[in-house]
Amino acid sequence: MSVWRVKPVSAFEADMKKNDLKRVLTKWGLTSLGIGAIIGGGIFTLTGIAAHDYAGPALALAFVIAGIGCLFASLCYAEFASVLPVEGSAYAYAYGTVGELFAWFIGWNLILEYMMGATTVAVAWSGYFVKLLHLFGIEFPIWLCNDLATATEKSEALGLAAPGFAFNLPAFLITWIVTAILVKGIKEAAKTNNIIVIVKIAVVLFVIIVGAFYVKTENWVPFIPDEIPALDELGNATGKMNFGFGGVLTAATIVFFAYIGFDAVSTQAGEAINPKKDVPFAIVASLIICTVLYILVSLVLTGMVKYTELDKAAPVASAFSGIGINWAVFIITIAATAGLTSVMLVMMLGQTRIFLGMAKDGLMPAFFKVLHPTFKTPYKSTILVGGLISLVAAFTPIDKVSEMCSMGTLLAFAMVCVAVMILRYKKPELERPYKTPAVYLVGTLGVGFNLFLMTQVRAATWNFFLIWGALGIIVYFLYGKRNSNLEKPEAGPEHTIDG
Repeated sequence: MSVWRVKPVSAFEADMKKNDLKRVLTKWGLTSLGIGAIIGGGIFTLTGIAAHDYAGPALALAFVIAGIGCLFASLCYAEFASVLPVEGSAYAYAYGTVGELFAWFIGWNLILEYMMGATTVAVAWSGYFVKLLHLFGIEFPIWLCNDLATATEKSEALGLAAPGFAFNLPAFLITWIVTAILVKGIKEAAKTNNIIVIVKIAVVLFVIIVGAFYVKTENWVPFIPDEIPALDELGNATGKMNFGFGGVLTAATIVFFAYIGFDAVSTQAGEAINPKKDVPFAIVASLIICTVLYILVSLVLTGMVKYTELDKAAPVASAFSGIGINWAVFIITIAATAGLTSVMLVMMLGQTRIFLGMAKDGLMPAFFKVLHPTFKTPYKSTILVGGLISLVAAFTPIDKVSEMCSMGTLLAFAMVCVAVMILRYKKPELERPYKTPAVYLVGTLGVGFNLFLMTQVRAATWNFFLIWGALGIIVYFLYGKRNSNLEKPEAGPEHTIDG
């Protein structure tokens, strides 16, 4: 059988009818999950780097550019979600259009995205949590909130003896807390996320409204600072430019990672009450809401203080402390901690649903599709994912993994844009409750934008990405291809390959 065989739409419809997950999510519940995945550490950290080194006050323009690029992909996601409202996200969309091997490759990389993303967020959460305790006068031992390499580095910087052992306890514990919530059920996960999202949006609105009173328009002049050569760590020219419009484009590639998460909405289609209408709505709505909030926050931050004075690690907190509102740092730190919790929750939720979709198709072992008899959640894979993430987060130093996390996402975005055009051409007769406007233009722009961003990552990231991809191809031919439901024509009409 060909590795380019396509899973027929009739098989997706059969999967939907056999769905055992609890359908409890409304369109606003799905939108809340999208916002929960998008607004996290990005708005509290990446804004500082992008403004300070690349865009200046034009940070808002960088968010507009990144938002438009993401919008192309989100519109394509929305059409697919209306046609194939199943939990496999981009993996399922590729399986129904491009073919099994490509679908497997996307699914394999989505596993990398969500796993690396959740691990990174767990470590970042630990950092914010320890900072929050510090604000209340509680000090955490260095060796108990860092991996060994980081704990050694921090101890030496303070003139202390290097620890012989280190364990990131907060990162370990938050992973298991999130795991327990996810095992209990999607309704509980959604309720927890809704509470956190309310807190996050409230604090973001606080930053926008309160900060607006302290904006000085002279801090926005010049809006796009003059272009200067970018230098490496040794002071040598890199051939790229900081500031100017080129700097704004570079900033857009940085803040793009603050948008990653809207695609997680499509992994919840199996638990949506009316997935064909509600999932497309939630994908686009969550992205638009977050884009507006990001633009307003960036305008306020660069208006409150000069962009050169923004702290790269904590720009929002530094903007308020820079004008003497130190009490706001408490609120912002609490919001960042809560925000990272919901990002982690949605990433781990998406991870297990990708496994579930692939296992249903026979490309992953049946272990990943076993549902809890009471909670109706894939509890075995949730516990496995939680265990792996907790251990990696507790013992591993995480450096520049946002690029690794995003490589899988960018490829998935590009392929969804390709796949929606293929499906529109091959099967124009399909019912589409939502249609991507100007699909061939939007799809082409989406492919170009995401492939361009993939060219901006480091060579080392590409090397790891290629190794991970090669490993995935090997696993597919050793297990996935042999056990695929499409390898079993005797299984019945739901596995008939479309001609």
